[in-house]
Amino acid sequence: MFKTNEYFDGKVKSIAFETVECPATIGVMAPGAYEFGTSSVEYMTVVSGRMNVLLPGETEWKSFQPFDKFIVPKDSKFNLEIAEETAYLCLYK
Repeated sequence: MFKTNEYFDGKVKSIAFETVECPATIGVMAPGAYEFGTSSVEYMTVVSGRMNVLLPGETEWKSFQPFDKFIVPKDSKFNLEIAEETAYLCLYK
């Protein structure tokens, strides 16, 4: 059924589920700075709030707002700066 995930002392929480197409998570991040690693390609969509993202191989941060999407390659790390509580949807392909 559903699996809950908690990271960074509870500042990032998500619920994992299966879509028809692929595994996914829907989650919320509290303000803070985070680094995540990937084991598959991740398709991220901001649902509410805002996140600043430093993608692998990039030198400039990019800002993403509700309904903005970005892709993180497999086997890489990316950094997030969250200024306000932010919700997201992530598809793993």
